[in-house]
Amino acid sequence: MSPGGGRRILLVEDDAETREAVGRVLADDGHHVTSVDRGEAGTRALAGGEIAAVVLDVGLPDGSGFDLCRAWRAAGVRVPVLMLTARTDVSSRVKGLDAGADDYLGKPFALSELRARLRALLRRGADPERRQVLRLGPVTLDFGRRQAFVGKTEVPLTRREIDVLERLAWARGHAVSRADLLEEIWGESTPETAASLEVIVARVRRKLERGDKESLIRTVRGFGYALAGGPGGKTT
Repeated sequence: MSPGGGRRILLVEDDAETREAVGRVLADDGHHVTSVDRGEAGTRALAGGEIAAVVLDVGLPDGSGFDLCRAWRAAGVRVPVLMLTARTDVSSRVKGLDAGADDYLGKPFALSELRARLRALLRRGADPERRQVLRLGPVTLDFGRRQAFVGKTEVPLTRREIDVLERLAWARGHAVSRADLLEEIWGESTPETAASLEVIVARVRRKLERGDKESLIRTVRGFGYALAGGPGGKTT
C-alpha cells in the first residue's frame, strides 16, 4: 500500500493521452500508479509484486490484452484486472472475461466510472469471502462468470444488472443505500443515474421472478435495496 493509504495500480495502456489521464485520476485518489505502454513491461511490473489491481488495454503494440491476461492467469497471477476495450460487442466482452479479466470498460469511458469500477475491484480483492455463486431459491447468480439462471435456464443480464446484484450480494443480507449503489457502480449520483437504477431494479425483478411473493430485490423504503433471503442464501 502506498504511503497515502492508496494501493499500487498497474496501468498498461499504449495511448499516451489515455495513459496520462487515467494515471492522473488514480494518483489523485491516492494510489501509486505504475504506467507502462507494452505488455512485456506490464508482466515485469507484476513480477515485482505488491500490485493490487491492473488496468489493461486490449490493443497493445506487442500483443493482445486478451492473450496477456490469459497468460497471467495461467502463470497463477490472481490480481484483479479491469480491461479497457474499444470493442464493445458482446462476443469481445465475453472473450475478455473468459481470458480472466474481472471487469471490462468500453472506450470511450468516463473517468468517474473507471474510478468506481476500480474501487469495486479493490474491494472484491480485499474480501477473501467474496461470493462467487449465490443461490436464492430457483435463482443462481454466478458472479465469476457473470451469469444468472432461473432453474437450469440462463437469463441474460446486462453488465449493470449484474453489477447491482453483485454489490447487493457483498452486503450479505444488509441493505445498501441508493447513494452507495450510484457512486460505486455509476461513479456519480445524479437524477439520471438514479432513474437508471430504478429501471434496472425493476428489470431484474421481472427477469428473475422466483415464483413466490417475495421479489429477489427488496426495497428498503427511504434508503435503498437488499437481496431477499438475506444471509440464508447458499453461497459457494
